[in-house]
Amino acid sequence: MLVLLAACAKKAAEEPEPAVPVQVAKAQRASIDRVISASGILYPRDQASVMPKISAPVKKFLVNRGDRVGAGQLLAVLENRDLEAAVTDAKGQFAQAEANLRTVTAASIPEDLAKSQNDVTAAKEAMDAAQKVLESRQQLYRDGAIARKLVDDAAVALAQAKAQFQTAAEHLKTLAGPGRQEQVKAAQAQVESARGRLENAQAQLGYAEIHSPIAGIVADRPVFAGEMASAGAPLLTVMDVSSVVARVNVAATDAALLHAGVPATIHAADGEAQGKVTVVSPATDAQTTTIEVWVEAPNPHGAMKPGAAVTASILAQTIANALVVPAEAILSAQDGSNEVLVVTADSVAHERKVTVGVKNEGKVQILGGIADGDAVVTVGGVGVQDGARVKVGSGGGEQAGGSEK
Repeated sequence: MLVLLAACAKKAAEEPEPAVPVQVAKAQRASIDRVISASGILYPRDQASVMPKISAPVKKFLVNRGDRVGAGQLLAVLENRDLEAAVTDAKGQFAQAEANLRTVTAASIPEDLAKSQNDVTAAKEAMDAAQKVLESRQQLYRDGAIARKLVDDAAVALAQAKAQFQTAAEHLKTLAGPGRQEQVKAAQAQVESARGRLENAQAQLGYAEIHSPIAGIVADRPVFAGEMASAGAPLLTVMDVSSVVARVNVAATDAALLHAGVPATIHAADGEAQGKVTVVSPATDAQTTTIEVWVEAPNPHGAMKPGAAVTASILAQTIANALVVPAEAILSAQDGSNEVLVVTADSVAHERKVTVGVKNEGKVQILGGIADGDAVVTVGGVGVQDGARVKVGSGGGEQAGGSEK
């Protein structure tokens, strides 16, 4: 029996260890994209909280929630009868001020000044002539050549001429003097003041009409017709959702690779949209030590809703001629490092420590540890020891550089 047992043990030792079936793929040169994924919240491209500048009851609304509106479109009208009356009153005051200015300046034009000067000259000449007539008649009266009545008539004529001269002189003084200029300035100031009051009244009346500052959709309307609209409180909210913006936070090291215009994809529960980076914040958030990045994408049908939680995939870099292997080839060692199983031409698996770079779309960039063309195990490598014999299956035997015979 001892002889038989020894013979059986010798026969078992001579039998080869059974090969482990695996599938392999070659490490090869290819381009790989560095994609940064980050979570965030979706916002509309533009949003406006429409607030009235005056407090007044809402006379009527012209839109409802969900309505599409254009920029400048009339949305609501506030009660404005008192404002219309104020405009009418201001118009009357302005008209009065203009009429007063015309009256004051009517005598200040050059033609009036020239006419007044001529009147003064004519009155002076008439007064001088009347003086000469009076003196002549007085001499004739002393000589007994005329009656006393003629002298008295000449004296009356001289007095009238003097009065006309004084009147013309005072009129000219009034036209040319500084007092008239001050009256004109005062009248002009009254006109400007009246114009300002009119423009203010018209502006107040205009505030009673609420227009949309942007094109979009009415997202909220918290006040109903007949209720009081308060100045500075939102009356309506308009959102432009033709495009949406995902505001995500990324690590500072990743943000260094990003800039405006980089392609990106927004993934939401309602679908996904292709877009691009529009903003990379220049500041780091003190609490999260991350940097906020905005990704904008078109939303023509409004499928994506603002406020939703989304994920953005940002194409930060394309690495050309990188050494890549399938992601399934990467195994975790006991010390936490990464390793792969390389199958040599004799169908033996060898553990190799590798340095991993970019991971994307089932591919992993290898920075060191294996060479271009090495056959790495992609299926069946778990539990295979270093130096174990393997049998390459149909999934990758041609790429292994050899097969078991």
